[in-house]
Amino acid sequence: MGKIAFLFPGQGSQTVGMGKSLAEKHPSVKSIFDKADQKLDFSLSELIFEGPQEDLTKTFNAQPALLTTSIAMLEYFKQSGIHADYVAGHSLGEYTALVAAGTLSFEDAVYAVRKRGEFMEKAVPNGEGTMAAVLGLDRERLSELTEEITEAGFPVQLANMNCPGQIVISGSRKGVELAGDKAKGAGAKRVIALEVSGPFHSKLMKPASKELNAVLNEITVNNATIPVIVNVSAQPITGASEIKEKLVEQLYSPVLWEDSVKTMLSLGVDTFIEIGPGKVLSGLVKKIDRSAKTFSVSDEESALAVMEAMKEEM
Repeated sequence: MGKIAFLFPGQGSQTVGMGKSLAEKHPSVKSIFDKADQKLDFSLSELIFEGPQEDLTKTFNAQPALLTTSIAMLEYFKQSGIHADYVAGHSLGEYTALVAAGTLSFEDAVYAVRKRGEFMEKAVPNGEGTMAAVLGLDRERLSELTEEITEAGFPVQLANMNCPGQIVISGSRKGVELAGDKAKGAGAKRVIALEVSGPFHSKLMKPASKELNAVLNEITVNNATIPVIVNVSAQPITGASEIKEKLVEQLYSPVLWEDSVKTMLSLGVDTFIEIGPGKVLSGLVKKIDRSAKTFSVSDEESALAVMEAMKEEM
């Protein structure tokens, strides 16, 4: 049997009620939500379980909410005895991966991503920056277009390389609009504006990275017990100081998701288990390599189904 990777979702996968039924039935799962409430000094769990959705979607709430729910689901899934050879997460999900790899304690991670969300919100005044998904245009061509527009004084850059033909661009509102128009002119099938509060993973996030660095200096970062495939380089790392460096760079650098999945495939991973709300990452893996086996663990039913399917594999 090939190797196994655990994947953890990023912002956008949050939904009201995620993790609620698991927490109600299993004390070990509930304890994760309780720890988050204590660390953040407000009832994050109530916001996750009851909403409202518009509050849950705010960056500084969505980030700790997704991290908490994904770790709670991982806590439940641990009983399966299935272990990962590698871990990776999309943007915010990288912090979840680092908790899974023993690099960050859960409490430190939930505090750090709450702060990260606040810094990201603050870095660029609301409405001045945005993001859009560009479908059906290759990376090189889109990169050329964004560079031209940035040089003309409207900053925009590639932010997420999700899978072939799906790239997210990020930057100033005008830069993203111009790049979207040029991309369509160059043959992109569609350009979809994203509902985000800022230009994440663009150079405009530089101010937030300084503040994030200060927060990461306050907490303990350990060496990883499982190699983490990081967004910034799409390479496996385990050293604490390099991990910290990459978390700071990640705020203003592109998420190399397609490259990360290809790295894991080249390292012998053939089974990807997405742990957390939604199935976004499983879908992207399939678009990168149809032959990869993907599973998602988002509630008790799906967790048990994955455990059953994996038993047959072993």
